[in-house]
Amino acid sequence: MLTGNAVSAAVADPATLVIETVGPVLTVGLNRASKRNALNDGMMAAIQQCFSDLPDGIRAVVVHGIGEHFSAGLDLSELRERDATEGLVHSQTWHRVFDRIQYCRVPVIAALQGAVIGGGLELACAAHIRVAEPSAYFALPEGSRGIFVGGGGSVRLPRLIGVARMADMMLTGRVYSATEGVVHGFTQYLTEAGGALAKAMELGARVAGNAPLTNFAVLQALPMIAEANPQTGLLMESLMATVAQSDQEAKTRIRAFLDHKTAKVRPT
Repeated sequence: MLTGNAVSAAVADPATLVIETVGPVLTVGLNRASKRNALNDGMMAAIQQCFSDLPDGIRAVVVHGIGEHFSAGLDLSELRERDATEGLVHSQTWHRVFDRIQYCRVPVIAALQGAVIGGGLELACAAHIRVAEPSAYFALPEGSRGIFVGGGGSVRLPRLIGVARMADMMLTGRVYSATEGVVHGFTQYLTEAGGALAKAMELGARVAGNAPLTNFAVLQALPMIAEANPQTGLLMESLMATVAQSDQEAKTRIRAFLDHKTAKVRPT
């Protein structure tokens, strides 16, 4: 019998994630190193459960892969024959899981190394900030395997790298290196070898120190404003700016700056 949410129906496998708290930052480690952290239903259900029930004190999340890889995507060993309806339901469950990340109440940062391919790239795209180390590489092998992206990649990835570049990846199997990735928009940061997680934690601590309402506006309002027609976007911006500036924490922070209690912005 089909359910409306196959991932929710699947049993979350807690062993597939290593979750730790470091101050206000929650770290979520993908823990199937022997499978290059390939995503199966148990892991997807665990990710959904994790992001559905963040502790109150958490102000940022860092997602990373345990071992040499971030994620090699869908675990093809668990791929079974599905009719069209079952395939549709399975894809939509992945959408719901990654929506939990994209629309999380706090910023989500992905630390990337090794394989970031297929569904693993779709997972990374759902994060708000991506940090890669030199070993990271990006690919969409679905075309050569006779399948199509099903975890939201066709919506999220073109917004980062463009439709033509994504089409090329799927048609030809082109693989992008970490250096190319930061140039073309796959990631925002490139670190030294082995440095992605440390940099992601540094960024997590930094964004955790922002006013929660400002972070909320950036995560929830900014994408909608960017996609709205200009006049609607400008009105939404004005409304969000008014709400943010009226918050007591914003008033306190502005007063601290005016009283020279906080540092001015300077190049690093």
